Amino acid sequence: MSRLAERFRQLKRDGRRALIPYITAGDPHPDLTVTLMHALVDAGADVVEVGVPFSDPIGDGPVIQLACERALAHGTGIRDVLAMVARFREKDAETPVVLMGYMNPVEIMGYQGFARAAADAGVDGVLIVDLPPEEMGELSGCLADSDLDPIFLVAPTTTEQRMRTICDHARGFVYYVSLKGVTGSGTLDMDSVGERVNRIHSMTGLPVGVGFGIDSAEKAAAMGRVADAVVVGSALVKQIEAHAHDHQAVVREVSGLLRSMRKALDAEAAPQTA
Repeated sequence: MSRLAERFRQLKRDGRRALIPYITAGDPHPDLTVTLMHALVDAGADVVEVGVPFSDPIGDGPVIQLACERALAHGTGIRDVLAMVARFREKDAETPVVLMGYMNPVEIMGYQGFARAAADAGVDGVLIVDLPPEEMGELSGCLADSDLDPIFLVAPTTTEQRMRTICDHARGFVYYVSLKGVTGSGTLDMDSVGERVNRIHSMTGLPVGVGFGIDSAEKAAAMGRVADAVVVGSALVKQIEAHAHDHQAVVREVSGLLRSMRKALDAEAAPQTA
């Protein structure tokens, strides 16, 4: 059983929702990324999603675009990101790690080389934003051979037929994008999100995580009522940007926000007493 599957199994058994924070590797500085990953786990992360910096992150809004620019200014590339995950694994062998990125760096490494290197580093899942399941081809087999879970996005505009295709190809969990547009934009409609999550659940036994637009403990708790996992990215990256020149403050503020979300999620899941 993969680390992702085991983690979601444990959470389901305990009646809890997964909290999945996102950070861009190398932001605000490569030396801080591994420390920040451990801090996220200490603050209540169940899975850590690590972004691979890319020069044209078309699925991301300005907050994460700027994070990529800061990371790239330090020369952070995909091999550096894998080295960071490997260092994280020296102290944490249990927390699942998902890489989020774009196809170009993977193609440069080569499909088989990327999959083997990611697995050797301790990566558990891969979300490639600009690679739909219909076009995975050879990469699909390489990920399977290395026991890496392919994770795909479902959008509010995704058709029923494509949703079924995505669910058929996905492993680990299905990532539902709660808003039209890029990361960090729009206003959440919880009723609409709940309906779509239920529809995805009718097509797959995989957990469904929801991301985009979750920037407070209250929103995290509300999303936890309808989803198996809550993914938070831009809100954390904003804290990194605001304190980029003070690494202790970055860890403190990011940890504080995530800890408040963890507390709200657990309070929502806790049994009510008379």
